[in-house]
Amino acid sequence: MIKSDVMLRKTVEKVVDEVKVTDVHTHLYAPCFGDLLLWGVDELVTYHYLIAEAFRWLDIPYEEFWELDKEAQSDLIWQKLFTENSPYSEACRGVLTVLNRLGLDIKKDGLPEYRDFFKNRTIHEYIDIVFDMAGVKEVVMTNDPFDDVEREVWLKSYEKDERFKAALRIDPLLNGGIDILHQLRSWGYDVEDQLNEKTYSGVRRFLSEWVERMDAVYMAVSLPPTFDFPEDSMRAKLIENCVLPVCREYNIPFAMMIGVKKLTNPDLKLAGDSVGKSNIDAVEYLCANFPHNKFMVTMLAKENQHELCVAARKFRNLLVFGCWWFLNNPSLIDEITRMRFELLGVSVVPQHSDARVLDQLIYKWDHSRKIIAHVLYDKYKDLMDTGWPITEEDIVRDVEKLMGANFWEFIEKEL
Repeated sequence: MIKSDVMLRKTVEKVVDEVKVTDVHTHLYAPCFGDLLLWGVDELVTYHYLIAEAFRWLDIPYEEFWELDKEAQSDLIWQKLFTENSPYSEACRGVLTVLNRLGLDIKKDGLPEYRDFFKNRTIHEYIDIVFDMAGVKEVVMTNDPFDDVEREVWLKSYEKDERFKAALRIDPLLNGGIDILHQLRSWGYDVEDQLNEKTYSGVRRFLSEWVERMDAVYMAVSLPPTFDFPEDSMRAKLIENCVLPVCREYNIPFAMMIGVKKLTNPDLKLAGDSVGKSNIDAVEYLCANFPHNKFMVTMLAKENQHELCVAARKFRNLLVFGCWWFLNNPSLIDEITRMRFELLGVSVVPQHSDARVLDQLIYKWDHSRKIIAHVLYDKYKDLMDTGWPITEEDIVRDVEKLMGANFWEFIEKEL
């Protein structure tokens, strides 16, 4: 039995720090995908979060920046964000957390030294280092069969690594328009230029084959703030007639990441996306009208978080997960995690890394664990103040659910 506040805080921090995490959504790749798996200091510094931030200071034309090689881009960003200004934004602090945890000397002129450190590592060795340092047991990738490079690996040279689980990403199918049907037809799927039962059958075959090929744990899509359902659109019809039936057949969730405004500033490329408030009615409609389908949902706008929590209270087929992208900041993670715990108890996945660079697993989980532990301490303290007994076993049980077990139970359960 835990009897004091000091003992409670130490126990919560220890349990959260030691638990092995299932990272339910990343943009990482198994080593067999070669250069698609990004790692190293220059990838960290040229991550699109930092590119957008650097252009607050850069006065060169966008096209001139994109013509630079990776090291030159990194040098420029480092100069603006780390040398000429204090790097206390979350994206900059994340880079420094990684370097510090790797045992490197943190200094303003350190880029050449950091590059030397990574040149002496192999990717297989470094994956082991990062997973161990981040306390990550396994990650879920983002796998796009419409990407030519990735597709070739799946078809010809894929080698399974149990630490890297697959998720079938279908943004081009749901957001790409009629041309995507031409692509499917060129691959041998029997689809027409209009949506009819023949086309739906061909799309379902495509989805089924890729779910099986990848052994996908869920199907996923990033959606704009304008996403609505039901509606008279190609996207809504494909979801109803293809995506949901295949997800139901294979008993996998449909994961929706809602609220991305693509290329608000196209000159910034991947760094040019923005955020918008979305309509929770579409989520509620899907959960209510497809009760035997499972839905994983995260929303990008802070303003949507309360409604999403309330919706999850009403539907057992809805799993809320993560604070991603523009929400991946300590003050917002703290606020949103508190809200979720207060409305949904232990039945959420409080965080995923959304990592695009392997090294980011270190800082994103290092920073998030501290926040989650802080919020959990407050919640357990509230319980203790009512006279409810708390044991270390209770805390271990809850934390294991939050950091992985909830996800796997949701994946496996039948509705």
